[in-house]
Amino acid sequence: MKNIEKIKITKDATIKQALKIISNGALQIAVVVDKKGKLLGTLTDGDIRRGFLKGLDINSSINSIINKKPFVVKKDDIKEKVLKIALKKKIYQIPIVDKNFKIIGLHVLDELIKSKNNNLVVIMAGGKGMRLRPLTKNIPKPMLKVGDKPILHIILEKFIDSGYDNFVICVNYKSKVIMDYFGNGKKIGAQIEYIHEKIEMGTAGALSLLKKKKINQPFFVINGDILINLDFKKMLNFHQEHNSKATMCIKEFNVELPYGEVRVKKEIIDSIEEKPKHKFYVNAGIYILDPKCINLIPKKFYNMTSLFKKMINKKDKIVSFPLGENWLDIGRFVDYDKANLKYNSFFINK
Repeated sequence: MKNIEKIKITKDATIKQALKIISNGALQIAVVVDKKGKLLGTLTDGDIRRGFLKGLDINSSINSIINKKPFVVKKDDIKEKVLKIALKKKIYQIPIVDKNFKIIGLHVLDELIKSKNNNLVVIMAGGKGMRLRPLTKNIPKPMLKVGDKPILHIILEKFIDSGYDNFVICVNYKSKVIMDYFGNGKKIGAQIEYIHEKIEMGTAGALSLLKKKKINQPFFVINGDILINLDFKKMLNFHQEHNSKATMCIKEFNVELPYGEVRVKKEIIDSIEEKPKHKFYVNAGIYILDPKCINLIPKKFYNMTSLFKKMINKKDKIVSFPLGENWLDIGRFVDYDKANLKYNSFFINK
């Protein structure tokens, strides 16, 4: 049972305040209480991300996204019974209340199970990084240093910090540089295997070469040129809560046009808006896939976007996981310069 004083919040708080509690509390939840300590509801990372998709921002009130009917237990409830219900309902944090519905503690599913995260992490590191030549003439892009470490090393450490240490790295261009640096992963506290792409296979094709018998649970896929501040357990929880076949991280961008936008229907001017702002989402290059997705991937050049389009056409359930965290795709010189300039403030101890 966890102490909950540091994760209490009132219903008039902002999303920004809630995010701070959820991120700093290590329990991935905020409990909403009234002045007497009575439980009004709960708020998780997933609730906030769904709020962002509905148009809320960090300064919005949390009131509309509170889960006002959370599953709760009493202090004397048998833990085995609590665990069984939590697993069935896919609930990861369970408030403990007294007879007056005042919150007195919190059960965390990970502690009830006491299990290790065995989900596989696949890192796509086979590209040539042509847009970053001549920097990538002799080394693959994921081995370019940001701060004092290669990008790929930073990615591995982020997953290890989240409790994942089972990796497959897909390599092609200058693969020896990667394999000589990491070996079997023992020196960084991980297990690393390699898939060798004999031809370029895009952002998903190499997944067709995975040993399917070894994968019996959802697995991560991430491009080898991504910097991200993310507790990956939050993403996995989100994926499982939604019973999704595939989950894609997305990042919001806002663009202001420098001109007035004229909307036309046939030749008739319908409306005019001066320097409008448009919001859109981009693929952030981080995914969770059900093992059965491997069967949909051909053994050739094949991109992840093609896989998701195929799944959309099949009417499979695929969901988006919106990122509020710092994120950077290092594809151009301007991105690489930004990564080195902002690394200490954006990507360390966040």
